[in-house]
Amino acid sequence: MADFLLIHGSCHGAWCWRDLIPALQALGHSARAVDLPSHGADPTPIANVTLDACRDAVLSACTPETIVVGHSWGGYPTSAAAEAAPDAMRALIYLCAYVPQDGLSMVEMRKRAPRQLIVDAVEKSTDGLSYTVKPDMVQDLFYHDCPPETVPYAFARLCPQAIAPQDTPLPLSDKFARVPKAYIRATDDHTIPTEYEEQMSHVAPEELRATINSSHSPFFAQPRHLAEILDDLEQKLPKA
Repeated sequence: MADFLLIHGSCHGAWCWRDLIPALQALGHSARAVDLPSHGADPTPIANVTLDACRDAVLSACTPETIVVGHSWGGYPTSAAAEAAPDAMRALIYLCAYVPQDGLSMVEMRKRAPRQLIVDAVEKSTDGLSYTVKPDMVQDLFYHDCPPETVPYAFARLCPQAIAPQDTPLPLSDKFARVPKAYIRATDDHTIPTEYEEQMSHVAPEELRATINSSHSPFFAQPRHLAEILDDLEQKLPKA
């Protein structure tokens, strides 16, 4: 069975994988999650958060047998980890995530989307170092199809997102290209346009592209189905 490392997206933390981890374990896999710098239990000050620091948080939890799953913004630090050390992991799976293009930051990738879904939903901090999601827009943006208890659970844990790492260009080379990749697209995503996800999913071969009829948070909306999709993709990925 596989070893899955789960990497959260903007404003979230390892806590968002609460339901997916046991669902993967029920299928016989190992599954764990880490907090990126300044998220969850990680004490890093927002002013000190860099893309390199996020990359290193991923690499520190990897083994050559690890399949790294990056959600949303998590697609960037996982890709940076693959570029820095392609032999440190077995594969990358993007979950409704940004797939970088050579030399572009996540902010630049977001601006290339055919629709801008989050611009009106976020507020920048007074010091300009981070942003948060407007409270009255959290549910529609992230959790519109999730169980009712999801919103208060998540709302109590959402945190400011450092801007600097998302505004840092990521150069890519054949090292990144060497790492096997899969993509899971959410068809009812209110955060990243699903048609943009379809475009980015072409980083993976057709047999390693999957869809799930959910919001931006399938780990809350459909954790068992998401685990089954990950299980199926794992069987199609090259062995470590």
